[in-house]
Amino acid sequence: MSQTPDSASPTSDTGAKTTVTRRDLLRGGVAAGVVGGLGLGSVYFGYGRSLRNPLRVGVIGTGDEGGVLMGAINPDFVQVKAIADIRPYNIYRAFHGDHSSPSARTARPGLIDKYGYTDEADARKEIDVYTDRYEEMLDDPTIEGVIIALPLHLHAEASIKAMRKGKHVLCEKLMGHSVQQCKEMARVAAETNRLLAVGHQRHYSILYDNAREMIRRGMIGDVHHIRAQWHRGNLPGRDSWQQPLPDDALREEMNRYAIESDDLLEQLTAENGWSPSAGARRDAAEHRRTLAKMRLLDAEIDPTRYGYQAPHLDLPDGTRKTFSPHEELIRWRLWNRTGGGLMAELGSHQLDAASIFISALRDDGKKVHPLSVTGVGGRHIFPPDRDAADHVYCNFEFPAPDYASDPNKKIVVTYSSINGNGFGGYGEIVMGTKGTLVIDREKEVELYRKDAPTTVQADKAAGPVLDTTESGAYAAAETKAASGPVSRGYTEEIEHWAWCIRNPDPTNQPRCGPKVALADAVIALVANQAINQQRRYNFDPAWFDPTDDATPEGSTPDTSRKEYQI
Repeated sequence: MSQTPDSASPTSDTGAKTTVTRRDLLRGGVAAGVVGGLGLGSVYFGYGRSLRNPLRVGVIGTGDEGGVLMGAINPDFVQVKAIADIRPYNIYRAFHGDHSSPSARTARPGLIDKYGYTDEADARKEIDVYTDRYEEMLDDPTIEGVIIALPLHLHAEASIKAMRKGKHVLCEKLMGHSVQQCKEMARVAAETNRLLAVGHQRHYSILYDNAREMIRRGMIGDVHHIRAQWHRGNLPGRDSWQQPLPDDALREEMNRYAIESDDLLEQLTAENGWSPSAGARRDAAEHRRTLAKMRLLDAEIDPTRYGYQAPHLDLPDGTRKTFSPHEELIRWRLWNRTGGGLMAELGSHQLDAASIFISALRDDGKKVHPLSVTGVGGRHIFPPDRDAADHVYCNFEFPAPDYASDPNKKIVVTYSSINGNGFGGYGEIVMGTKGTLVIDREKEVELYRKDAPTTVQADKAAGPVLDTTESGAYAAAETKAASGPVSRGYTEEIEHWAWCIRNPDPTNQPRCGPKVALADAVIALVANQAINQQRRYNFDPAWFDPTDDATPEGSTPDTSRKEYQI
């Protein structure tokens, strides 16, 4: 990627100069990283603040993650001109946002709010909607790039078709469902000269880059261990991956919301019955009723028309349990044929972070690849309603900087992702000989000097400071409200992708392009194989090379496969 020198003031393609440099931000240490908001990423990572001509894009897949990506768009960089999804529920949320909870509404505000349209009819004047085949969108010559947030097993097919139609691609993580697919995607990107970015957003997190700089500068000494986890309180009956199906249970749920909404409306219209809280509750009930109504429309889809199958489980008693194709369409994360389980959805982010931190110890800037992985996991608490594991635990060995001269010099990364208990949340702990860095939920970083915790804070008057007061267990930064919301990197990854397309140059490349994303996919997918086969895997360097035919699954990349034809 083209990086603005520390001593320069980056300019946008509108010619407006900035007065703050990446060096200025780094001088503030991690305190600079807890500042989020529009525009900071362009200064920090050295790309323009806006584009004279925003990139015209289509979004393929407008479900949970597609909604998050659309919610992160900066209209100064990207104009959504088309969306594609076979589910009416997802099309509705794409325009109106997700009102299932306040946090969902914040993450997925919808295109009407994002671009200031008056209503859905107004939005549809500017945004084409494809509800059958996304390939029709790819035939539109005005679409310059596509954001792909389909189920994992469709990433390679959609990305390759898009690039062969001349579109640049930003694909959600994991890059592909297999290493074979990932290498095929990388090769087609090179053949078509299209920019392919993959959504490992920690490469655009200022918080993580500050932590990387602290490690690079030796502030915690020699790194020898990283402990990462993503623990969730999901339990049977309230699993976030087990989305409601369009069935009688959902219809009953919709009716309950309708009754609640009617009761609250009656209360509000009664004499002296109006109150802000009752009004808010009525609005929430009405939104949930509408969402349930739109989910029920998914029953009209025939998933088999789009390649979805009826998944099944072979039970210990010798019987087979079969599910409907709607189960695979709507709950695709629960099935190995369509998803990649906890390692693909969650673990890939954190192993990416671990490799970013370990790579910071090198002088050549190359991404460090792991040496080996062992793992265990399984369906430990959920009933037979999925074939994806609900608990995974892995140990990775990475080479330390002096590994070549002494094979004993290794950095061990331990990882766990579990359901049923959210204690500890998610984050990474990086342990060195002089101290420890704690990165909590992509929001906070704390530095521990030896055994004493050091909380990074920022003072409005005095600037960034280090508060070395003893504080026991690590906790949230006290100045979070004063310093602003934390950007997780979604906005920056989309901005930079668009900026690179508008500023074509061999040096202007996404920070998570095909080779980096391939490495992240190799780590997650080989970890899955280690778990499933209950064995130790040594990583083959050839797996990380897009031009080499070697893959851990033993299949040879072939970009001429039938599903890639346009």
